[in-house]
Amino acid sequence: MSDTDSFIDEVTEEVRRDRLYGYLKRYGWIAAVVIIGIVGAAGFNEYRNAQAEAQAQALGDAMLGALAENEDDARADALTGVTADTPEGAAVLAFMTAGAQSQAGRVEAAIETLQPITQSTDVPLMYRQIATFKSLMLQSETQDAETRRQGFQAMAVPGVRLRLLAEEQLALIDIETGDTDAAVTRFQMILDDAEATPGLQRRALQAMVALGGAPEATETAGE
Repeated sequence: MSDTDSFIDEVTEEVRRDRLYGYLKRYGWIAAVVIIGIVGAAGFNEYRNAQAEAQAQALGDAMLGALAENEDDARADALTGVTADTPEGAAVLAFMTAGAQSQAGRVEAAIETLQPITQSTDVPLMYRQIATFKSLMLQSETQDAETRRQGFQAMAVPGVRLRLLAEEQLALIDIETGDTDAAVTRFQMILDDAEATPGLQRRALQAMVALGGAPEATETAGE
């Protein structure tokens, strides 16, 4: 019986092997396509990542080269000549260029540089908010207080990461328009806000003292 069982097991194994070879002959091309697809996708991802890294490095080198210029005008001109291949890169480049233009006294040019970023749907929301905030800051000398107030009020809402900075600007507009009580109230709110940075809290505290306000004690105001 043991020899018979061994013979049966051997035949069964041969049948299984024949079936496996048959399956491979019939469906093996599917496995090959899957393997080729996986390898191809991995290779494409590696190429795309390497290309993105190279583009980012090239943009960074170009911006550093432009910032190496000694004069404000020269830096602004050099940055204007730099191009970016990605929306995010274009946003960062716009921030740098607008900053250089502003330092060179070209405020209107800086506002125009930021304008496309404020309206672009290709860049993350945070980039658009930063561009809007910077643009409003640059308009402090050319735009009336109420228009700027509306712009900052739209940013001083929950969910906007620049909310407290917008509140600070609203307090400064309150001072500009002679409403010191409203300014003190806003500065106190900043002091009480758990999301306020130590630097922002220090500025709020200093402004309140300068306005003659009496800051309420908070755990973070002195940090």
